[in-house]
Amino acid sequence: MNITQLFFEAAQKYPQKKAIIESGSDISFEDLASQVKRTAAYFKSKGLKQGDRVLVFIPMSIDLYRIVLALFYIGATAVFMDQWASWKRLKIACRLADCRGFIGTPKSRILGLFIADIRRIPLKLKPRKLAEALSEQQKVNSEHPALITFTTGSTGIPKAAIRSHGILKHQFEVLIDEVEINAEAVDMPVLPIVLFLNLGVGSTSVIANFNPRKVESLKPDIIWQQVQEHQVNRITASPYFVKTLALHLKNHKAELGSLQKIVTGGAPVFPAEAQIYTSAFPETDIQIVYGSTEAEPISSIKAHELVNHHFELNPGLAVGALYEGLELRIIKLEKPQSNKLSQEEFAALSLTDGDLGEIVVSGKHVVEAYFRNEQAFQENKIVVDGKIWHRTGDSGIMRNGKLFLTGRCQELISVEGRYLSGFIIENQLQQIPGIRMGTLLKLETKNFLIVETELSLADLKDQLPSLPYDQLLRLKNFPRDPRHNSKIDYGALKDQIRLLKKP
Repeated sequence: MNITQLFFEAAQKYPQKKAIIESGSDISFEDLASQVKRTAAYFKSKGLKQGDRVLVFIPMSIDLYRIVLALFYIGATAVFMDQWASWKRLKIACRLADCRGFIGTPKSRILGLFIADIRRIPLKLKPRKLAEALSEQQKVNSEHPALITFTTGSTGIPKAAIRSHGILKHQFEVLIDEVEINAEAVDMPVLPIVLFLNLGVGSTSVIANFNPRKVESLKPDIIWQQVQEHQVNRITASPYFVKTLALHLKNHKAELGSLQKIVTGGAPVFPAEAQIYTSAFPETDIQIVYGSTEAEPISSIKAHELVNHHFELNPGLAVGALYEGLELRIIKLEKPQSNKLSQEEFAALSLTDGDLGEIVVSGKHVVEAYFRNEQAFQENKIVVDGKIWHRTGDSGIMRNGKLFLTGRCQELISVEGRYLSGFIIENQLQQIPGIRMGTLLKLETKNFLIVETELSLADLKDQLPSLPYDQLLRLKNFPRDPRHNSKIDYGALKDQIRLLKKP
């Protein structure tokens, strides 16, 4: 097999259809297919072969997908770095992945001259170079690595998740079924992996005109102009992107036009935010997907359904019903002594309906391995008689077949024999006028209630709910995750608190 076969089948069905549209250019499926083969031939002419790893540092563009498909095509492994990745992370990725090739933008190639880890990579490949001849597709087995993506582990050391050709195919099948991707869609996929799915089904992808490295600089008027110009009927993006666009439409009373479906994920969406979505897009089908880098999707819920879920009546944030091809357990929060368990030991670790614990999942589309990182495997996987379960690091509760999130396991706070979820408190704080974001964190022996607001401490204390905090802190801006600009970066927030505590 070779995962690129899905793309070439789509190219045969829809040769003249636009595959990717980006600012100032576009390419048809037929032309992209030809260029993938010619790029593959160029790679082979430079000495790349099956099994070689190539670090790819190219922004989301026609070039990116042509390059990565060409690497898959010859059986090489693409080591993928998000555009928001820092140079520090890039250097660590180089060291861990032990790549044979590097392909990047002109700027990254120049800067790479000053980075020893990049200089040591033997092959420096040109991103727009094509060969005249066409290369033949390399057949690989389903376990052959296709893609390595770096995520940040709980230790702060990047962990490299390996997606094989087989796992990519299973993920492709799962997401097509779960979020209903089809050839009729003209999609604006802000999440890079989704554009690969679009290429596999024959739908057109419009790359949003903004810089993912500076998510906060997103200009919704420019994005909406693209949506209208290209008759986009589907958006797949982070909650921050969707919320920014929704607020723009509400403020300007813009016409919705062709938009039929929105799929969002990658960060929590609370009921109040879902209400913004549904009021801005009243006729649009809005789906919120819960998952992780290693397991996407796990569950999903419609925005109009989430709006009706109130934390006072439910045990956590509703994230919907599980994908039917996935197995899920809620296990005790205490870490097992070993990650290798018998069926009996795993059963003893598992909790019943309504109990709070860690969410673990298993399925054909769940990433089972990390590249050269046994520590990450030990920390994030449980092996039960040979079957691998992924520990998400999220806490939650199953109730009547529906999943509810209660935040990251490590952020739960033990109070008088029970667990208090800062995640649920975050939702409560967002309901208070004048507070943009807030949470409750335990640092050393103290509980800190931190809010992002312009309100004074005196005004805050009159509005805050009764919470077990030792100190109240006010910040103008919370540190957020660099990828989606939606989630609190708890590690960076704790660092800020430590600095504020210093005399």
